Formats: sequence, C-alpha cells, structure tokens
Amino acid sequence: MKKRFLALIILTIAILLSACHRGPKDYRANAKTDVPDVLLAELEAGCAFFWDTANSDRASAGYGLIPDRYDTVTGRPGNIASIASVGFGLSALPIMVECGWKTQEEAEERAYYTLETLANMERTNGFWYHFVDMKMARRAWECEVSVIDSAILISGVLVAGEYFGGRVEKLATQLYRTINWTWYYDFTVNKFYMGYTPEKGFSGHWNGYAEHLMMFVLGAGSPDYPVPVAGYRVMKMTGKLVSATPQYGRFYATHTGSLFTYQYSHAWIDFARYRDADGFDWFENSVNAVKAAVYFAQTETEYETLNENSWGLSACDGPDGYVGPYGSPPSAGNAHIVDGTVPAYGALGSVVFWPERAIAAVNHYRSFPEFWSDYGFKDAYNLDHGTDGWFATDIIGIDKGISVLMIENYISGMIWELYHENKYVNAGLKKLGFTEVRS
Repeated sequence: MKKRFLALIILTIAILLSACHRGPKDYRANAKTDVPDVLLAELEAGCAFFWDTANSDRASAGYGLIPDRYDTVTGRPGNIASIASVGFGLSALPIMVECGWKTQEEAEERAYYTLETLANMERTNGFWYHFVDMKMARRAWECEVSVIDSAILISGVLVAGEYFGGRVEKLATQLYRTINWTWYYDFTVNKFYMGYTPEKGFSGHWNGYAEHLMMFVLGAGSPDYPVPVAGYRVMKMTGKLVSATPQYGRFYATHTGSLFTYQYSHAWIDFARYRDADGFDWFENSVNAVKAAVYFAQTETEYETLNENSWGLSACDGPDGYVGPYGSPPSAGNAHIVDGTVPAYGALGSVVFWPERAIAAVNHYRSFPEFWSDYGFKDAYNLDHGTDGWFATDIIGIDKGISVLMIENYISGMIWELYHENKYVNAGLKKLGFTEVRS
C-alpha cells in the first residue's frame, strides 16, 4: 500500500512539473561573458517591453496580445496588436526566465493563456489576421490574413512549446498543425501568395528571395498540409544574385534591400549550421548583405546620419511616417528608399552576422539620449531632418522583437537551439534538402 501511495505521489509531481519548463537543461551554459552593456541593457529593456505592454487581463478576449506600437511620450501602447509582435514576444519568454527576470511559473502561464487566445481567435485555414484589436482580438482595418506574420507568430509559438513543454507544447503543436500551408500556396507557379482578404481573395506572389525562408521550412515540415520542395527551388531560381563590391561577396538580394528581410528567418533558424542541397549558405548570404549595408553607409556622402557606425537601412518610422521600402543598394528591385533615416534594429538585428560593426553602431546610437527610452532604443533617427535632427517617439513591436532575439542568439544561441529541437522544423529542413555541417 505504501509503495502504491509513493508511486502515486511521484506520478503527481511528474505531471505538475510537466506543465512548466522541461527542467535541468541550461540553455545559457555557454553564454558569452564579455557582452557589451549596451546589448544587455537593450535585451532587458526589450523583454520588459514584451511583458509590460501585453494585454494582461485574463478576462479579456485578447489576453497576451502585444501592441504593434508603443508611444514613449504618452507611455501608452496602441489599441492594435500585431500577431508578429506576439510571435516575438512568445520567443522572448524563455529569455526572461533564463535571465531571472520572470519565474518559470508566471512565464508559463503567460505563454499558455496567450496560446489559448490564439486558438480562440478568428482564423482562415489556420492563418491569423495581421492586425487585431488588443482587447477584442478581432480583425482591424480590414487587414489581410497574413502568411508571413502567421509564420512569425507560429515560430514564437513553437519556441514557447519547446521551452515550457506540457500543456504549452500540446497547444503549440495543435496550432501549428491546423495551418493549411497548401491553401496559401499557388501550385500553378510554385509560389506562396503574397496576401489574402475575404473581400478580394488572393493577390500577388512572393517572388525571389525575401524574409520568408521560414515559410518554406514550416510548410515543408507540416505532416498535414505540406507544400512541395519545388517552391524553395523556384525561389532560388528567380532570385537575383548581386554584390556591393567584389570584396564583400555575392548574395541573393531582396526587392528593397531592407535589412530586416535578411534577418527575420534567421532569428529562429540557425542557417550557419546548414547547407542546402546545392551547398548554399544562407547565413553567409546575410553576412554579405550586412557588409553591403555597412559599405553603403561608409561611402554615402549626402547624409550626415550615415557612416560606418550608423547603418542598416530597413523598414521603420521616418520623419513623415512609416516607410516600408527603406533600404540600401544593391536591391533586387532597385526599390530602396534612402533619406538618412536609420533604425536601431538594423544593427541590433545584425549582431550575429557582423558583431564588431553592430556593437560599434549601437554604442554610437546610445550616445544620443533622445534615442533611448524605458524600453530601450526607440525605432529610428535621422540627423538630416530639421535643425536638431529627428528621433522617433514610438517603439514598434516587430523591430524590438528582432533586436531582442538576435541579441540572445549572439549571447547564447538559445532561440536557435529551442527552435531546432522542434521535430516539424527539423522535418522541414530535411525535406528541403538541408544538411547539417556543424552542431
């Protein structure tokens, strides 16, 4: 009888433990110890942004949703959430626990009930709307059902599932497996559609190389709705190889040259570990793109803002509002816009690709008090605008997100490690023909 009672106690403890972090693994065991203070400050402040600004009302339909924007002047988040911001925020939860800023229990609770919100939200073939009301969790602005933002979101969902295990992992798997990747895929041209709205249906295609590498991996790895390998091959065939100068090497350029397009998929997938079936190295592709961005800023003489310590043109707020095509040449579509505006995340999100230049840049940015806030760097700045220059007042969730994840990957590689523990991610990479060249 005593043995049975003891066995029951052990089983009960095991079940309770399974609801939280899987246990003893130290994801920061080999973390760098000589990390500059500016990176550590941005990491902590950025994680605080994702925790503090999220909807924390458990009675709300939008619990766990994270705002697209936060106004540093008023100290208030916007009323609209970005599902991509939520994906970055979910990925940041393990960082908060491992750094001791949040307990496993409170972070696991935030993760689980956020996933419950996502499960209850309106979806189309498993995909989420790009923007939703923070409280009601309903579609905003007649926005699109977004394939890329859903891919970013589900990447964060899978990271949380791998880290916390138990009920979080179970729900994370359910959310991933209900995404019908084939519905968003045009089999006639072997490309993902660009967008979809109920009012107009599908529009456009993802042509050439962009930030959507993760979509091929997630789509190929799906056991229920797998997309064909041909889409990845077509993407490479239609991509445009360019070079800033011979010394910086060739790389697949994106349409606008916006630096986030060389960063996003790399926030979760450690492409330095892999080569594709042709032996191609996507990590080196981003390294060369970053080198081209630095080269452009070094050699550009028209704008005071641009120099070797102020580079990384990418989509962000500018003096006249948000500009998606901010970027630097060479761009595949020659569609880049340059006006001297530089976002902080351009360098922060590139710290894994060229650490020395990225750290020098963010140290330079930190010398401007107007560029800093309670939640780290504001979005962007431009010294060429007006008498005293222009500094953004808002923090944009996705820009803060890529900064936080890449800093952590630079320090410990933890986000990469968690993502690569997922069997569907590994299945997708294998199906696409990627082979591991280092652990």
